[in-house]
Order: sequence, then C-alpha cells, then structure tokens
Amino acid sequence: MSGASIEGVGNASTTSVKLLPAVLLAASAVALFAGQLDLPGYALLLAAVVTAFFIDKSLFRDLLLIAGGMTIISAVPITTDIGFAHMLQMGTAMVLAVGLPYLVSRFGFGEHAVRFPVLTGQKWTRLEWWYLAAVVVIGYFLLPVYMINTGVYQNWPDVSDPGGIARLFLGTNALGIWDELFFICTCFALFRRHFPDWQSNVFQAVLFTSFLYELGFQSWGPLIIFPFALVQAWIFKLTKSLSYIVSVHLLFDFVLFLVLVHAHNRAWLDIFLY
Repeated sequence: MSGASIEGVGNASTTSVKLLPAVLLAASAVALFAGQLDLPGYALLLAAVVTAFFIDKSLFRDLLLIAGGMTIISAVPITTDIGFAHMLQMGTAMVLAVGLPYLVSRFGFGEHAVRFPVLTGQKWTRLEWWYLAAVVVIGYFLLPVYMINTGVYQNWPDVSDPGGIARLFLGTNALGIWDELFFICTCFALFRRHFPDWQSNVFQAVLFTSFLYELGFQSWGPLIIFPFALVQAWIFKLTKSLSYIVSVHLLFDFVLFLVLVHAHNRAWLDIFLY
C-alpha cells in the first residue's frame, strides 16, 4: 500500500469552535467504553456529530466516520472472552469499524484521508530498532507489576490448554493490530485534518484508552495506555509506517500474553519480577 504521508493542519487555531464537537466525541468514548453508560454515551456522540454539522461540513464528515466506527464496536460486548462465538462477533465488528470508515471516505466522499501505509519503502533506522528492544524491556518490568499486583489479569480468561492459549495469543495480537488501524490510522488521521497534531493526538488517545479500559485494562491501566497511545501516534506521524507501529504494539502485547499465561499458571514462565 502507499506510504504517502497524512499531513496535519498544523496551523489550526487552538481556540477554534471546531474543538467543541471533538471534545464531545472524546467524552462520548469515556462514557460509552470506560463508563459503560450507553444512553449518555450515544447522546454525546450524537451531539458531537450534530454540532459538527452546523460548524463545518468537512469536520462533520470526518467525525461521522469516527462515530460510525465507535458505534459499530460499541454494539458488541467488549470483553476478553476468547470463546469462538465471541471472537467471531467481536472480530466482525472490528473489521466493519475499520472497513466502513475507509470505504465511505474513499468511495463515498471521494477522499483518501485514511491510509494504511505498510510497504513504505523506507528502512527502519538504528534508533527504531533499538526502540523495539526497549519496548520489550519496558513491558517485562512494567506489565507483571501492573497486571499481577492489581489483579487485573483476572479480567482475562484462565487458560492452560493448547487451544485456549492459542486463542489468547490470537486475540491479543488481533486486538493490537486493530487498535493501530482504528485509533491511529483512522481516528488520528481524521482528527489531523482539522486540528493541530497535539490536539489530534490527545483526542485519539482518549478514545484508545477508554476502549482498552472497558476491555480489561482497569485500575491504574490508563496511566500506561494513555502515554502509550500518545507515543504510538507520534511515531506514526514521524515514520508514516503502519508496519512499524504494529510491530511496536505486537512486541508489547507478546510480553502481555506471556504475563497473562504466567499469572494464571504461576509455575509456568516464572521469569518475571513483581
């Protein structure tokens, strides 16, 4: 796919009235996902889209795409259940939440705002390779302390059979890829068409963190997820590479997977400090 850049507005006024619908949309994510408050969440989401319609038609179209994806994914139970039925249900919603905004933007609105740059033709730098190694080290020291000492690992299923472990591995990886496709390549890219990069980054990070909070990253999990989301978008802005940010995410999630297996089966993978 094309590695063309997704340029932000850069010079947009930080006091723009366009901030109102974006703030409402971010608040809807907190209500819908983190708070699991459907009525207030959907009311805020509707208010965001309607407000954008009267402020700026281009903003309306882009927020409508994000809101559509949020609505689709919120329509299914967001849990760590790795039963076949739930994985199929949530997987279908994830595909639609990413696919429909892309298709509507590309073929309905005639724009190419959402891109998934995989084959960029750019080699990763030495610093980027070192960062991948650093992600593993950070995950090794941070995730066991967070997951086990807070008990949030219990939000994930206790698996010890090969099939269950395989589904857990598949689920964590699929979700990690989807996070980057939706929150970074879709939401961040669409926000950047109207707001400075730092504001766009904050908005997507609120969505990112709220979703993962409902999924199971509770307690002080947002203190990990929010900066991680900010850094992922910042790296995407610099590298313009979906391949790289997915690699970062999957390495972190691989450590998460190992920690979850150990947390439920303490005699296994007894390599962590916590």
